[in-house]
Amino acid sequence: MNRDTAFGLYLVLTDPVAGYEACAEAAVAEGVRFVQLRMKKRPEAEFLAIAKRLREITRGTGSLFIVNDFVEVARLSDADGVHLGQEDMGPRSARSLWPSPGKIFGLSTHGEDQEEKARALAPDYVGVGPVWSTPTKENPDPTLGLARMGAIVRSSPLCTVAIGGIGPENLVQVLDQKAKNFAVVRAVNASLDPRAAIARLMDIWRGYSQT
Repeated sequence: MNRDTAFGLYLVLTDPVAGYEACAEAAVAEGVRFVQLRMKKRPEAEFLAIAKRLREITRGTGSLFIVNDFVEVARLSDADGVHLGQEDMGPRSARSLWPSPGKIFGLSTHGEDQEEKARALAPDYVGVGPVWSTPTKENPDPTLGLARMGAIVRSSPLCTVAIGGIGPENLVQVLDQKAKNFAVVRAVNASLDPRAAIARLMDIWRGYSQT
């Protein structure tokens, strides 16, 4: 993927009220390109079991299945890729542990310095954020705000995904900063109707892209 790759919504699933399977099925039905499973501080066996179920839901569809942090869970579930944080191993080390061809390696970045360093690591995409504060992390990174996020996205040669506090109420502001892709957590995970929540976000993105 390159900086011009535009797929819109990147869905991160973590403790969804409607259930992991229901959210993954909704994402596939709505044509979401990336579905990430993020399960912090849960037993690896439980993580792997859910990963395998989501893998079967997404297999053979247009939705790519990504596992957060754990390369071994990604490998054992035959995921399409893994997303790494700044405190995890780097993309090069992850690729050496999981050398299967065609796998996707994403990397979180939280500022200009981290994004610039990421260029040499050649991840397939980088997360840029958090744009706004979010309660989804125990120790959240400092917020970037719209202007800094936008400046990083516009200057990066990498495929970028804006993340952090994004929902239907502020998505247009993110898109105004020239972000082509955006990740959401609460906007879908907190909904009892994940398909409707996903469709609303995708409609906003598609409508904006056509203007």
